[in-house]
Amino acid sequence: MVVTEDKRCDVCGSPVVELHHIFPNSGRRKKCDKYGLVIWLCPEHHRGKTGVHMNPNKGYDLALKQHAQRYFEEHYGDRELFIKEFGKSYL
Repeated sequence: MVVTEDKRCDVCGSPVVELHHIFPNSGRRKKCDKYGLVIWLCPEHHRGKTGVHMNPNKGYDLALKQHAQRYFEEHYGDRELFIKEFGKSYL
């Protein structure tokens, strides 16, 4: 889950990227930074018509949230702690 030095879009590999916090809003961006729950996305896959922000909690966005939750539970704590930190379970 942690951002790599190779800044390329996770979907298409474009070198033109923006940092995407898997769980935005409500102060959760700082928690994403703390736990490394961020990825690089090109503008289209981030904010564009096919982007994760256009279809929250569906498709690729939901898959990212589920992957991030599994990563968190494997590296930082259990589901109860995840829910405390991010508000709900995505699994």
